[in-house]
Amino acid sequence: MSDDRIPMTREGYDKKKKQLDLMNGHEMIELTKRIATARELGDLGENAEYHAAREDQGMLQARINQLKDQLSRAEIVDKDSLPTDKVAFGSRVRVVDLDTKEEETFDLVGPGQENPSTNRILTSSPVAQGLVGKKKGETAEIPVPSGLIHFKILEITPADL
Repeated sequence: MSDDRIPMTREGYDKKKKQLDLMNGHEMIELTKRIATARELGDLGENAEYHAAREDQGMLQARINQLKDQLSRAEIVDKDSLPTDKVAFGSRVRVVDLDTKEEETFDLVGPGQENPSTNRILTSSPVAQGLVGKKKGETAEIPVPSGLIHFKILEITPADL
């Protein structure tokens, strides 16, 4: 687990907290009931339902631990204090791909607010990391599995967080 702070809006933090509460409460209780019911079926050595429920419990606990880590490292960012002269968390960035000449717009958001289908990307993503710190008119060279993407920053505005 890392000590790096994770920028989030209050809304993103609250969404993650609600998800954690649901997992810790309802989902864990249901899994505990499944384990108890499966245990009653007899020999645990050959009880597939029991082993499946225990595995599900382990995966749920791992997701709970991950969420707890994210929330413990959360840094709540005031939307009104976000910079507008350079790309940062909370920026909406309009870019042009210098190779394909296609324009795209990205919103750089924190955990709980990402949605790749609407170009709301995590600030920790490779594309966002390549854009962070750049100013209007600058070029970002971003390594991706298929090679390099060359984006020119056309506009930086506050994202609708």
